[in-house]
Amino acid sequence: MNIHEYQAKRLLHEYGAPVAAGVAIYSAEQAEEWAKKLPGPLYVVKSQIHAGGRGKGKFKELGEDAKGGVRLAKSVEEVVENVKEMLGSTLVTKQTGPAGKQVNRLYIEDGADIDRELYLSILIDRTVGKPAFVVSTEGGMDIEAVAEETPEKILTLPIDPETGVTEADAKKLNKALKLTKDAAKDGLKLFPILYRAFVEKDMSLLEVNPLIVMKDGHLRVLDAKVSFDGNALFRHDDIMALRDKSEEDEKEIEASKYDLAYVALDGDIGCMVNGAGLAMATMDIIKLYGKEPANFLDVGGGASKEKVTAAFKIITADPNVKGILVNIFGGIMRCDVIAEGVVAAVKEVGLKVPLVVRLEGTNVEKGKEIINESGLNVIAADDLDDAAQKIVKAVEDA
Repeated sequence: MNIHEYQAKRLLHEYGAPVAAGVAIYSAEQAEEWAKKLPGPLYVVKSQIHAGGRGKGKFKELGEDAKGGVRLAKSVEEVVENVKEMLGSTLVTKQTGPAGKQVNRLYIEDGADIDRELYLSILIDRTVGKPAFVVSTEGGMDIEAVAEETPEKILTLPIDPETGVTEADAKKLNKALKLTKDAAKDGLKLFPILYRAFVEKDMSLLEVNPLIVMKDGHLRVLDAKVSFDGNALFRHDDIMALRDKSEEDEKEIEASKYDLAYVALDGDIGCMVNGAGLAMATMDIIKLYGKEPANFLDVGGGASKEKVTAAFKIITADPNVKGILVNIFGGIMRCDVIAEGVVAAVKEVGLKVPLVVRLEGTNVEKGKEIINESGLNVIAADDLDDAAQKIVKAVEDA
């Protein structure tokens, strides 16, 4: 689960991280009132959407020459001007896709005198099975670009969960970020704070880009992106309360009600698969034969008839879907349960696009029997390669 920048900063501030004074607003009427309460004279007006690249993004309604989704203002009047222009407009960034996202809230923040911009994140390093800091002196840039162009400027530092961030760890991070004097003292305090927040709140990512050294020599968290492990949210009611469903795909929200692993994509072939690895392979082979998957959907190993029915209904609710591929390898998952779910869903919502079903494994014969006796217009497939070719052909011929 993702949260907005202002929510992330509020959370980090509660742990003791240095952030600027700021306020989230939802209407132009609030802008003047709250901006006057900030120190000034420099203000930053930031679009709050769940996507990166906001500063370089463009508003659909304002044309290519308009300023981006993060703007500087040198007066309260200029703040209000920007708010009126940005609020309710659609911001397109490299992460939103061409459709963009409507800006429903803004964050007005006190400006900062920046001396240097740095990069810092914490994530789980699966190669060592530990949380790890990733830091670089190249703040304000995409870390992927830094990794590709100047990998020597990135330090990855795994942290021992038994000890947390030690003084030796903090000194290594200070050295990698070239922090000295007051900034180094701030670093010794800040790194353990960020790590504690990461662990205690079950974050999957904590990214500060940029972490800045101000002209007075001190550190400040200038931007913050935080994602949480969805499997741990049951023990964090305070985090669940921060969820902004308007930033999520409606189909993904519906899928979460049934504990389905679903991600909407841009293609036209809907996929229902059991197991993340098989789901990825199914998506890959669809691409191999010239089409694009419309979704990632893993119904899991112990799906019920009701769960499968819900999954099928979610797929068919996508107007971009021109065909559906059901690919089940039954180990724990029984093929007859999948078949019953597919039949129930089709009878409830109808079937207006080609459907290819490939079943293999536990109770496969019973599953095929249920499909064959259902009267549905289903194309049977023998294996994954056969299934992919058949659904691609069926979509092209439709």
